[in-house]
Amino acid sequence: MVDYDLLVPYGWTEAVANQYAPHLDEGCVPARVVRMDRSECDVVTPDGPARATCPRPDAEPSGLCTGDWVGVDARLTVRAVLPRRSAIVRSTASRRSEGQVLAANVDTVLICTAADGDVDLGRIERMLALAWESGAQPVVVLTKADAAQDIPLDEVRAIAPGATVLAVSATGGHGLDVLAAVLDGTVALIGPSGAGKSTLANALLGADVFATNAVRSVDKKGRHTTVHRELRPLPGGGTLIDTPGLRGIGLWDAADGIEKTFSDIESLAAACRFHDCAHNGEPGCAVRAAIESGALTERRLESYRKLARENEWMRARTDKRLQAEREQVWKDIAKHQRRMYRERGGRR
Repeated sequence: MVDYDLLVPYGWTEAVANQYAPHLDEGCVPARVVRMDRSECDVVTPDGPARATCPRPDAEPSGLCTGDWVGVDARLTVRAVLPRRSAIVRSTASRRSEGQVLAANVDTVLICTAADGDVDLGRIERMLALAWESGAQPVVVLTKADAAQDIPLDEVRAIAPGATVLAVSATGGHGLDVLAAVLDGTVALIGPSGAGKSTLANALLGADVFATNAVRSVDKKGRHTTVHRELRPLPGGGTLIDTPGLRGIGLWDAADGIEKTFSDIESLAAACRFHDCAHNGEPGCAVRAAIESGALTERRLESYRKLARENEWMRARTDKRLQAEREQVWKDIAKHQRRMYRERGGRR
């Protein structure tokens, strides 16, 4: 009989067991991916940590990511990727029509931004859309609060409806108890290099697990210290995934995430006189009225428009790729039929 106790610190619960049991092939046991390499991955199994062989890129179970629950056989080969509850997905750096999964089966996303520099509201809105779209609960964390002269908590809260916004100091311990209280399940940290993600991760883990590095004093730019996405158990329960710094945060099919991020604008737009109002001066525009009254900023409306345009552009590219793949399938079928017809000597 398989003992699943060793999986419990890594997120295994009765609900997870009930969800994944029907998807496990005979001879396989569940395991969770804690770190990915090219052709191998570190996993935790009912027998403890192990090194598993990943499927080939062209195999049926492919595209593994840190946080995935998988089925491994007795030879420690991954045979199945179990259905994901959630996934943080961004467009690739090359902006190809495919998404890159940053972390899987995440319950809470910590959006980290350094409070001791310029707090980029547009970047936070972009990461909020990414987090909401994943299916996880976002929490905006303004790090390095001890080094900041002015922390724009109210400004950030105004652009993050539905999300908790906190200021913390990982080195001084300020705000960590409040942050720990809002964490749930598997927690993933995202943000640019220099945002203090690894320092915060170490503080939450209670040990120097992840390497850290100081930012450049000249421009406050961070250096890439974390190079892998890695999952670790939290002392108080749950798990944590530290991720490398994000230079670019392209959205990937994030219409729902954008809608939740800008729920204030969506609510105002519903009150416009015309259902197709472009908010460019049409009569009865509730969005323009909010801007004129100071309840909404022009910057926020432009950010909303920018992310919506980007998402539509990416979705159009994806649709074209899918259409091309379908057309290629029918071309292959037609080619096969013509070849069979010739081999039969033209007889039907």
